[in-house]
Order: sequence, then structure tokens, then C-alpha cells
Amino acid sequence: MLALQGDFEAHSRALVRLEAEVREVRVPVDLDGLDGLVIPGGESTTMTLGVEREGLAAPLRDLAARGVPVLGSCAGLIMLDREHLGIMDMLAERNAFGRQLRSFEVDLEMDGIADGPLRGVFIRAPWIAEYGPKVKILAEIEGHPVAARQGRVTAVAFHTELGFDDRLHQLFLVDVASNNGRDGVAPL
Repeated sequence: MLALQGDFEAHSRALVRLEAEVREVRVPVDLDGLDGLVIPGGESTTMTLGVEREGLAAPLRDLAARGVPVLGSCAGLIMLDREHLGIMDMLAERNAFGRQLRSFEVDLEMDGIADGPLRGVFIRAPWIAEYGPKVKILAEIEGHPVAARQGRVTAVAFHTELGFDDRLHQLFLVDVASNNGRDGVAPL
């Protein structure tokens, strides 16, 4: 769990509910032996400054390049784009749905999530403004991509960790486990 800024505690609670081991990442050595990484929502400029200050940019890119599953939500989606960490071939538009007062919740269908729509909480949320051919769009709102996947990296413009629908985190943990040749939940 990237724990420099943002709602990493809410993601941690969701993963702990699913019996995953969670480790907070603040410096490069914290990435050693990690089976998966969540980049939470928060404020992307502050998060970028923290990543630069701690020398995490190159180690985070290396982690993703090695095929370690990554889940980014809201500001995490922004951090994964071309202009930030460059892990996904996409460009995010910050605050695309408007400022804080324009925050909203919506049920949306997302590829890979079974058993009905997923509740998404959009708080000053981005959307994916453009993307390359290796990026698969998983969900849209009014024609705007809000969830995508490239390789073992998944990015969503919304928060599910603020409620009790753990299906997105379950999907992430299945990816983590399959990446490690394990059945069930792997340590993060």
C-alpha cells in the first residue's frame, strides 16, 4: 500500500477484511518482496512530490514492469498515467467531473466484476482522456473511460474502498495470487 498521502487506510481496511497482509510503502526498501501494490486516491500533486522526495518513481516503475499487480484508484489512476509514473499508456484528466461539490456516487458495470454493478464514489474524480492500444477500458460513464487495465495494472477513477463492496479488491487479490502461482489471498 503506497502510504505517502491519501486514503490508504480505507484500502488497507478493505484488504484486511479479505484477509490480506498489508504493508505500508513509504520508501523504496518497503517495496522489497511485495506481491502487489495499491496506489490510493488522495491529491496527485502531493503524492507526486512525495514519490519524488522519497526516490520512489523508478522503483515503482520497475515493480510494475516485473509484472507485480498494481491497483490505482482516483489519484492512483492519475499517478499511473504517462505524465506521472508512465506505467500505463494513458493520460488522465484531473477533476474531470468537476470540483468537490460535483462529487457523486453511481452504480456502474465493470468488466471483470460479476454479480451486478459496482458502486463507485467519484470525488473530484479524473477520467481517462486518451489511451493507447494496450489499454483495455473496463468501465465508462457517459462515454468517458473511468476504469482501465494494461497488463497487470488496473486503474479506476473512483473509490470502492469507502463502502463495503470489496469485489474490486477481491479481483486485485486474485490477480496477486495468480501472479504468484498461489490459490487464495497473497500478502501485499
